[in-house]
Amino acid sequence: MIRLENISKQNSHRILFIEASASLLRGEKVGLVGPNGAGKTTLFRMITGEELPDEGQVAVDRGTTVGYFNQDVGEMAGRSAAAEVMDGVGPVSEIAAELRDLEAAMADPDRLGEMDAIIERYGEAQARYEELDGYALDGRAREVLAGLGFSQEMMDGDVGALSGGWKMRVALARILLMRPDVMLLDEPSNHLDIESLIWLEQFLKGFEGALMLTSHDRAFMNRIVNKIVEIDGGSLTSYSGDYEFYEQQRALAEKQQQAQFERQQAMLAKEIKFIERFKARASHAAQVQSRVKKLDKIERVEPPRRRQTVSFDFPPAPRSGEDVVSLKKVDKRYGSRTIYEGLDFMIRRKERWCVMGVNGAGKSTLLKLVAGTTTPDAGSVAVGGSVKMGYFAQHAMEVLDGERTVFQSLEDAFPTAGQGSLRALAGCFGFSGDDAEKKCRVLSGGEKARLVMAKMLYDPPNFLVLDEPTNHLDIATKEMLIGALSTYEGTMLFVSHDRHFLAALSNRVLELTADGLHQYGGGYTEYVARTGHEAPGLRD
Repeated sequence: MIRLENISKQNSHRILFIEASASLLRGEKVGLVGPNGAGKTTLFRMITGEELPDEGQVAVDRGTTVGYFNQDVGEMAGRSAAAEVMDGVGPVSEIAAELRDLEAAMADPDRLGEMDAIIERYGEAQARYEELDGYALDGRAREVLAGLGFSQEMMDGDVGALSGGWKMRVALARILLMRPDVMLLDEPSNHLDIESLIWLEQFLKGFEGALMLTSHDRAFMNRIVNKIVEIDGGSLTSYSGDYEFYEQQRALAEKQQQAQFERQQAMLAKEIKFIERFKARASHAAQVQSRVKKLDKIERVEPPRRRQTVSFDFPPAPRSGEDVVSLKKVDKRYGSRTIYEGLDFMIRRKERWCVMGVNGAGKSTLLKLVAGTTTPDAGSVAVGGSVKMGYFAQHAMEVLDGERTVFQSLEDAFPTAGQGSLRALAGCFGFSGDDAEKKCRVLSGGEKARLVMAKMLYDPPNFLVLDEPTNHLDIATKEMLIGALSTYEGTMLFVSHDRHFLAALSNRVLELTADGLHQYGGGYTEYVARTGHEAPGLRD
């Protein structure tokens, strides 16, 4: 359906592709992978025609419809979420808008003189709407929005009142409802909670067209894709299988290439040693010349390109007392809405609690109560002795000084630390080279989150309270964070929608449901095995 044929592309001074080729066939579900800045979004934009390759061509089969979701959703306001979603489906959305206008006209007393013409046009539009299956489309739009976590009230409310994350979901729903021949999804798993993620997985598994997606959620990608296309060093390499298989194949290919490179290097060294030893002897002149010619003809094996691995040894946290936090008979309400009533909960040293619950269950509220950024209406929250708490939340990014650079911000926080140590810290959180000299005010939300996380973990507290710490982190940085936190000796309370992160780090699960709190010993993997579902909002 889509072929990338010997494409080359350069953005500014960065070369993204050099005579690279790949294809997307009907029914394939492809994961597009590569380090940040490798050119994944540029590749999508070349497929849609928003950008052109410098050389080569992008061939899309005639009549193929392409739906493209990216993070730039644009302005949305003045219509309901349901109407905004149907807007991407073509003529039917235009007729739906006309029907709404005609209904308003029929209710307008100033237009009584036009009523016959309005009613006649309304009948024609209604017939056309039925012909295009418009009423079923409205139902399908609401089904998709419900899958992505929208309530009926949100579906019918003005989309302009929604946050940026919810607008992203509207834009994603528009592409899903459109059901094009080819779907290009750039980070569709961002801004989704675990229930919406799992619904989207099922939707995409059942999608019959071709799919190409990027995602920083390895579990999400693993369950959907049957092929990986990797961007690395300007080339495109295809691997059959899911993300896990790709990782294994890539490691095996690197190992084989390294062994081949070492064998050739040993052979070359032996030949060069012979040439050097006998080049001055007339009796060996023919042999020397023969070996020189042989070396000139040998095609050199390149060593495998080493991906920059991000790792950092975070210093150990000081020991806390055995009782870290105790909540007793806690009540919490927002207006008329009760979040907690008589909540009792205890966190002890070295426990790693992940908090599960549907939207609105009170996950973030629990973390705020523990962190002391909100107070209970009744009851008590007591933090134990020698507890040094680190709280990561989205609002923590607002305290960064916009005029300081990333590196200056780290220096301000740790004035006695060595430059090399702080450079390593910046690098493993994605600020290498010139990125460390960016001013905080120009950082994206994800970059600010990474900087706040870096500052927190360099001088680690013995109790970490983390609200969605993996948002905006790429797979390599997540792996580094999981590696660092797996050896962390302190206590953790966290919310995350990343199942790999949940499974790797939790040893307790607190499930918030409509009928109360449920506590599970063992981590997320044991929770799934015991309950038969991956999140409280899902029931098989």
